[in-house]
Amino acid sequence: MRPGNHPSRRTRGFFGQCFPVATETWACYLCAVDEPGFIYDMQHIRNIAIIAHVDHGKTTLVDCLLKQSGTFRANEAKASEERIMDSMDLEREKGITIRAKNAAFKYKNFHVNIVDTPGHADFGGEVERIMNMIDGVLLVVDAAEGPQAQTRFVLRKALEAGAKPIVVINKIDRDNANPKKVLDQVFELFISLNATDEQLDFPFVYCSAKAGFAKTELEHISGTMEPLFDAIVKHIPPPRAKAGEGFQILVANLDYSDYLGRIAFGKIVEGKVKVGDAAVCLHGHGKVTPGKITMIYHFEGLKRIEIEEAHAGDIVGITGFEDVFIGETIADKPERGALPYIPIDPPTIQMEFAVNDGPLAGQDGKLVTARHIWERLEKEIRTNVALRIAQTSDPKVFTVSGRGEMQIAILVEQMRREGYEVLVSRPEVLWKKGPNGEALEPIEKLFVEIPQENMGAIMENLAFRKAEITNMNHHGNQVTVEALIPMRGLIGFETDLVNQTRGLGVMSHLFHEYGPDRGEIAARKNGSLVSMDSGEATSYALNMIQERGRLMVVPGDAVYVGMIVGENARENDIPVNPVKEKKLTNMRSQGEGKGIQLNAPLKLSLERALEYIDVDEYVEATPKNLRLRKKLLDENQRKRAEKSRSIRFLDN
Repeated sequence: MRPGNHPSRRTRGFFGQCFPVATETWACYLCAVDEPGFIYDMQHIRNIAIIAHVDHGKTTLVDCLLKQSGTFRANEAKASEERIMDSMDLEREKGITIRAKNAAFKYKNFHVNIVDTPGHADFGGEVERIMNMIDGVLLVVDAAEGPQAQTRFVLRKALEAGAKPIVVINKIDRDNANPKKVLDQVFELFISLNATDEQLDFPFVYCSAKAGFAKTELEHISGTMEPLFDAIVKHIPPPRAKAGEGFQILVANLDYSDYLGRIAFGKIVEGKVKVGDAAVCLHGHGKVTPGKITMIYHFEGLKRIEIEEAHAGDIVGITGFEDVFIGETIADKPERGALPYIPIDPPTIQMEFAVNDGPLAGQDGKLVTARHIWERLEKEIRTNVALRIAQTSDPKVFTVSGRGEMQIAILVEQMRREGYEVLVSRPEVLWKKGPNGEALEPIEKLFVEIPQENMGAIMENLAFRKAEITNMNHHGNQVTVEALIPMRGLIGFETDLVNQTRGLGVMSHLFHEYGPDRGEIAARKNGSLVSMDSGEATSYALNMIQERGRLMVVPGDAVYVGMIVGENARENDIPVNPVKEKKLTNMRSQGEGKGIQLNAPLKLSLERALEYIDVDEYVEATPKNLRLRKKLLDENQRKRAEKSRSIRFLDN
């Protein structure tokens, strides 16, 4: 085959041509366009992940690397966008990364595969599996905030996987930045994680991803990211892989295509793979599924490019196996054996998803039946490995388990936007049975940063939630509190923290261990105002109801029997009539509704609503509305079924 005659010629770009190799054979693997006679071998590939705490600037850094490496044309729309890697609407709105994503760029003669990972603890499953396919990490730390709880979690995972770290001190142009102090804190963090001497001798780079410059010393003057590019090429080792016949791929990420089925992303650990090759999938439980490679994808910038063959060390996407899962191996034959299977941490929290059976069901959304909801949940777990779903004895109710309430709330929000209506219950913690059959509950390590004047209120709140304080540090007028707290106690704590510190408190948490039961934790101090009639809420009725507590509806809102229309000032639930109208008489009056002043209603976001509801309540999520309601709409039925604390165990 001569240069340019290869069937994958249509994928022009960095890899569009083929050049002779020393052995007089013709190769088409990652050939450099601008240097004829040179092909990428394993020595010229770098696989890196960017890891950090929430909001320390990972995605902005990836943007900067892609733009300055010449991935986009100057007149391309992407070149002027911010946070290019955040492709989901929810990611852009919330300013967080939810799904790990791949990209690639070219620097000098090197092809660098880069993975942007989420920083939020609820999406920790995304970080763990990415460690299978990279050889080095950029640990991004905010020059003002320093290492946070999630920095510790992601760094621990990277060091366990044997990845080579480069520390990137980001946001050095912030007003209160202290890069030297933060670098010392990072060093202490490495020591506390039992890093080896080699890992402790980590290279570091100071940068501002937003301004687009990096430097190895603070005194240097730099206008580009070149020092960081050079550090990646110099310090990150080539892929841990070997060339040869046959192939082995460790699956580290999944995507789904309506046309090709499941796409498995991973690093080729051994050999080379071609389209049309016979292959087998070696599952975690020992089962072997034969198949054929139907498509190979390669990354160029943010685009997936179809190629005909790929070699050891590269990160590719392959199709042809519908039931492949993360951590499993795809190989040319069963005899080659499976690579070590890395299980994902188990879920710690569970919610019920139920069919909306309320009187207003089907008015907003089009996808409302049990079949629709179950199919959507099945579609979600094809790519989201940290979630687990199960059917229950009630055909209209399904259980969804995950790492945290935010992870499941993101799923509910996505379903709302796609036209689904669903009822969601309060998050319940998954317990575990100990060696002697005793119940063990998940305990989280909590880190809280608060102003000193709010310390008393927060400490009281933590004591109420059965937290055990392990450490406390004062720095200036800020206090950092470390505590061990049951996962149950964390539900709703973030809202209290924001309210009690006027938005100045910051918290993060990590799974610590399963520990003995810490006793009853009251879900909510206030009862609910429950509607006893259906219709439209009137200002006349709401004016009388607001004396009992805070309203959650406004005049004109549709309400029904069993719907929660407000929060009671006391602990018990009260039935109220929000649709009552003023009786008309023959006497002349000053005018309907004159002089009525209603207080601003309590409007809850989806995450806040899930934390707020009690065990006998649901959040009704529809495309246009969020309503709170009782699980049993009829008051007499509710009286029969008293509130009870039930314990759910994790299925092994």
